[in-house]
Amino acid sequence: MGKKRVGIIFGGKSVEHEVSLQSAKNIVEAIDPHKFEAVLIGIDKEGNWHVSDPTNYLLHADDPERIELNTTTDIISIRFGEKQKIDENDKAHVLNELDAIFPIVHGTLGEDGSLQGLLRIADVPFVGPDVLSSAICMDKDVAKTLLASAGINVAKGVAYDRTERESITFEDVSSKLGNSLFIKPANQGSSVGVSKVQTKEEFEKGIDDAFTFDHKIIIEETVVGREIECSILGNEHPKASLPGEILPQTSFYSYESKYIDEDGAILEAPANLTDEQVKEVQDISIRAFKTLQCEGLARVDVFLTEDGKIYVNEINTLPGFTKISMYPKLWEVSGMTYTNLITELIELGMERHQRDQMLKSSVFDA
Repeated sequence: MGKKRVGIIFGGKSVEHEVSLQSAKNIVEAIDPHKFEAVLIGIDKEGNWHVSDPTNYLLHADDPERIELNTTTDIISIRFGEKQKIDENDKAHVLNELDAIFPIVHGTLGEDGSLQGLLRIADVPFVGPDVLSSAICMDKDVAKTLLASAGINVAKGVAYDRTERESITFEDVSSKLGNSLFIKPANQGSSVGVSKVQTKEEFEKGIDDAFTFDHKIIIEETVVGREIECSILGNEHPKASLPGEILPQTSFYSYESKYIDEDGAILEAPANLTDEQVKEVQDISIRAFKTLQCEGLARVDVFLTEDGKIYVNEINTLPGFTKISMYPKLWEVSGMTYTNLITELIELGMERHQRDQMLKSSVFDA
């Protein structure tokens, strides 16, 4: 059999645009060239889709603060109905002609189910969770409500939408959750718009900052504990990597610590945990993954407190794939190379697509 043509979609209108470019760069460099032909599809900050030259698709590629998509005039089209070959005079590249898609658009419109819905309609296999789980995990308020209903520990918190802005007070929230608080946009990742606050002045600024990124925010108590992460891989029978630990060198694991400042945090992989703690983190991570209907991959972030309790903080359905990202690092220390990880993720996406094709689309089907 010949190589599979895999479209790598990256960039996007999200505030995590630059992170996505870094992730794509690492995937392109590591994908198995004997099994796959990579087709690069970059989305610029205005939402335009470009078919990129694999040898020249990024500007300032080695500088995370200046990295930029090198735009082109080649375009993408989606043909609905029969997957016809394009006319030789048609310069558009057809998304449906690809064997699979590896979407690595972090954040809004790429990780929230929007892109996944488009790929479902286009009937193209893709890596990562489907529409429902992507949307659920993107909304921290909804995700934590479902996790709590399944008996999984989460931090206590309250959610507000923009119409309630004037009614949010430090006195009211701190009386319920304590003075040390985290304020977060409900639908952002990578610590974008997140503030750790302890005073009324910090609280007011944190509320305003969070509302610049989303129409809904959540405010949570501070859970004091070790920051542990676990990578999950699989469809119906997911498996967990060895857990890792984030040791922030700042007040919390910020956007800069994750993607720009290589000295902003120490990533200990694997984490220094007992065998019993490792198993408990893995079991809870898989439970959270399945509770929120995830498939393919996700990174589960938890807090491990001094008294041994585990609180799920977040589930990231398209975690970073940069050179300092925890998801591939944890699989590497668990015995899976970066290249083999990418291969398995693509195969899982194609496997799920084949499984879905077996479902009846009509009560009159034979």
